[in-house]
Amino acid sequence: MTEFDEDVVIVGSGFGGSVAALRLAEKGYRVRVYEAGRRFEDEDFAKTNWNVRRYLWAPAFGCFGVQRIHRLPHVMILAGAGVGGGSLNYANTLYQPGASFFQDPQWRGIADWERELSAHYATAKRMLGVVEHYPHTGPVERIMAGAAEDLGVGDTFRRAPVGVWFGKPGERTPDPFFDGEGPERTGCTLCGNCMVGCRVGAKNTLMKNYLALAERRGVAIESLRTVIDVAELPGGGFAVTTQRSGAWLRRGRRTVTARQVVLAAGTWGTQQLLHRMKESGSLPRISDAVGRLTRTNSEALDGAIATKVPESLELARGVAITTSFHVDDRTHVENVRYGPGSNLMGALATALVPGDRRLGARLTNLAAQVLRSPVRQFRLGNLRRWSERGIIALVMQTADNSLTLSLRRRFGRLVMTSEQGHGEPNPSYLPQAHAAAAAIAARVERDGGEPAEARGSWPEVFGIPLTAHFLGGAVISSSPEEGVIDAYHRVWGHPGLHVVDGSAVPANPGVNPSLTITALAERALSYWPRAGDDDVRPVQ
Repeated sequence: MTEFDEDVVIVGSGFGGSVAALRLAEKGYRVRVYEAGRRFEDEDFAKTNWNVRRYLWAPAFGCFGVQRIHRLPHVMILAGAGVGGGSLNYANTLYQPGASFFQDPQWRGIADWERELSAHYATAKRMLGVVEHYPHTGPVERIMAGAAEDLGVGDTFRRAPVGVWFGKPGERTPDPFFDGEGPERTGCTLCGNCMVGCRVGAKNTLMKNYLALAERRGVAIESLRTVIDVAELPGGGFAVTTQRSGAWLRRGRRTVTARQVVLAAGTWGTQQLLHRMKESGSLPRISDAVGRLTRTNSEALDGAIATKVPESLELARGVAITTSFHVDDRTHVENVRYGPGSNLMGALATALVPGDRRLGARLTNLAAQVLRSPVRQFRLGNLRRWSERGIIALVMQTADNSLTLSLRRRFGRLVMTSEQGHGEPNPSYLPQAHAAAAAIAARVERDGGEPAEARGSWPEVFGIPLTAHFLGGAVISSSPEEGVIDAYHRVWGHPGLHVVDGSAVPANPGVNPSLTITALAERALSYWPRAGDDDVRPVQ
């Protein structure tokens, strides 16, 4: 009988990987987690996102922060890095998608997903400490409610469900979630810097729940280790090779063996591995469907900004996302904020230009706006107090559009690229987002912001949408011709290999996907046998 270094190696420590780590440890498996990013204690996070070495992820240049930025021809992607993955810099917003998500043709014939996932959503909410309705009301919440009324959709306005320990602001308390087994917590101070990294200790990151509990059960988590190869072994099992993240010379490569491997490196990381291992022959039987049905949540990031706001208009006070409304039956709008001083991401913003024109026309429109009122445009684009003068509008859709990702060689290196995939074209801009941004700007101006204006982003000007929710590409399917994994998240053609992260999600949920990724992971891990028991799942 082959002896392995570990029973299971997990690649990545985000929402899928953290669930796998805890649930497999509870079932008696020896588990090791590799995470490319660094480990953060609360005080390690950047105070504002101007501290780029602690905020941005660019390890080759000495930046080991929480914010990844990737670019493809058809989308710019914002993702997370570090032990805890996207939970470190996400907006702690935990919506459950509507019925259309569960009825997507890609997977509706496999199971009654809405019914089957119901109990797992409940578990995910309990583990992530979901507060169903954000409990505070300030200027932003009133502005969003007013914008919804102005658009004629006031009945769709609601408070966001968030994963935050509110408690008493700034007051330390013993673990309130897991009968004292979890770490101490501090009540939220509404500082607004959830997406830079919560230095207070109020945000329910995965280090406060799943990963903390997993480590107590013996799970080993190795940070700053990037997995560069996963190869099947002749007698079964896998060899997993890692190296130091960002290393130029002394890379410290190491290889361990494992009976099973769980890929949970986020959609970008997992797809990179699957594409490269298929290309290299390390995992030769990965489905040719890898990369198909890659989703962007049909997303846009626009917003509103004023040149000056009164002190009473505390736009930067609160958690990152607090409310939402629906512009139409498939378009969901949320307010987003950074805290005071965190103005770096404002460099992505610019004037709002119509996106249904050619690039030349868009650039001409942008230039005309600047030339018509150069002083105003300069003041609107000034990064000073940017987070305190505006509201970001995160717009998501359930529309059936997708990209297909693949590898191409550029300057002697294999890199990921994209092309339009199944369904509608992946949108380069959303008219609903422009309408929502204009309505929010009007309300900001009505409340004293002078003058206020709807804003877009530089990538959007060039026909490249922004998304914070990159999904799919290794989706659940009924056969290897239709996708990469089966209903139990096992990779077709490679027994013992699993995908448990956002890349498994088969459709645009139209809401923040973290709760859904967690629920899918809970379901997938619930089917694993206890260590040493027979597997009752059907053989592929």
